Amino acid sequence: MQSPSAAAVRLGDEVAAAIADGRPVLALESTILTHGLPRPRNLEVGLESEELVRQAGVVPATIGVIDGVATVGLGTAEIERLCTTDAVVKVSVRDLPIARAKCLDGGTTVAATAWLAHRAGIRVMSTGGLGGVHRGASETFDESADLTTLATTPITLVSAGVKSILDIGATLERLETLNIPVVGYRTNRYPGFYVADSGFALDYRIESPADAAALARARDELGSAAAVLVANPVDEAKQLDPAFHDSVLAEALAAASDAGISGHETTPFLLDQVQRATGGRSLEVNLEVYRGNVALGAEIARAVAG
Repeated sequence: MQSPSAAAVRLGDEVAAAIADGRPVLALESTILTHGLPRPRNLEVGLESEELVRQAGVVPATIGVIDGVATVGLGTAEIERLCTTDAVVKVSVRDLPIARAKCLDGGTTVAATAWLAHRAGIRVMSTGGLGGVHRGASETFDESADLTTLATTPITLVSAGVKSILDIGATLERLETLNIPVVGYRTNRYPGFYVADSGFALDYRIESPADAAALARARDELGSAAAVLVANPVDEAKQLDPAFHDSVLAEALAAASDAGISGHETTPFLLDQVQRATGGRSLEVNLEVYRGNVALGAEIARAVAG
């Protein structure tokens, strides 16, 4: 595989030093900031997340694109720029060369963040929810690039499952087909982002960051190229009420159908509908999910580095 040039991918000074020294680093995506949260909450969350990682003795590496340059370890001013500028695009792996050629600013998706983090030598990443197989994908073939990218990107990724607006059962089937191991963190139930239990079981669980590190080590020893997915459920006391969640989701899906919403417009439409119907409660759960995954990711990064 051809290595990216230094001009195309830039490492922040602190991140570069930490990687060179073998100190723990945690990769963080930026689309949650650029496309997932409202202003000015997005900037607050971005800076708070980095501080949470630092307090755990880990170096944060928020990843994004600045003037076309994929940057692993954004500076504070660069995070602020992505959080406050209107002309920021959503960048997956396929979009990286386009963003580079057009000198765009961009928030990187789970796929692009994992891809860039691995190539920089970062071994652990945290996000909120994964992309997955969309409802009706048997006709539309609408499936997130997160899945196929993670099949060839050996990183440990902490998430709260996939967004509940997706087809969770089909997503789990695709993860199995792609040979991507999925383990529950202290649970045998696959989380559904806003809720702790999506209704689907997991075959395997781990109990500690040390277990996650051992699993990553075993993957590397075997030469597997796939990510290890650690499914970390939101605290049940802080989740959306499951029955309320199901009712709101059904209404959102019906609204999307009535409005003729399809393709890439579906996810933002559904998330907006859910947020409105819950009076903003879903946003607060989203933040709880993200904080929990960042905190666990930092612990795993320390175990992997140790």
